[in-house]
Amino acid sequence: MMRKIRLACTVTGVVMSVVASGVMFGQAPAGPPPVPGPAGEVQRSYAAQKDNLLKTAEKMPADQYQYKPTPEVRTFARVVNHVTEAQIRSCGIVNGTPAAEQMKTPADTADKAAVIAGLKASFAECDKAYGSTTDANFTEMFTAGPGKRSRAGILWGNVSHDNEQYSGLSMYLRLKGLAPPTSEK
Repeated sequence: MMRKIRLACTVTGVVMSVVASGVMFGQAPAGPPPVPGPAGEVQRSYAAQKDNLLKTAEKMPADQYQYKPTPEVRTFARVVNHVTEAQIRSCGIVNGTPAAEQMKTPADTADKAAVIAGLKASFAECDKAYGSTTDANFTEMFTAGPGKRSRAGILWGNVSHDNEQYSGLSMYLRLKGLAPPTSEK
């Protein structure tokens, strides 16, 4: 009986793998196979958040960058700039970029093009940090403020923060009658 259960689980696993990969439907897998391990995992998560945030920033109309749902909350531009600031700081630490040499964030009253240019520049800084990450250096320690943090902690913290901010920005889009990028799929 146990042998039949194991066989059924193995066959089910193989079928699910084939279906998930698209092979069963004649589809070639998209791009190179994912890099296994912790570095590959954080790189894939970062890439997904990067895509979501850039599409969100592009989707909001230029005349709505100063929109805020209530007087007590930040404007859309301020939230995007907050992502920019956090990424420049976090990825700058991993890249060894001194604080004095880190890019300056656009003003919260800047136009859409300037705010998006700042966001893209922060992603360029993060592309270097994530691109230099390997399983071998994943636990490397950095001075971050008054303490020490690992590369893993800094980069996963950045992904988590980006995800949190994407959630808020998605709500701004919905309040304007626009679907967030992840709802369009």
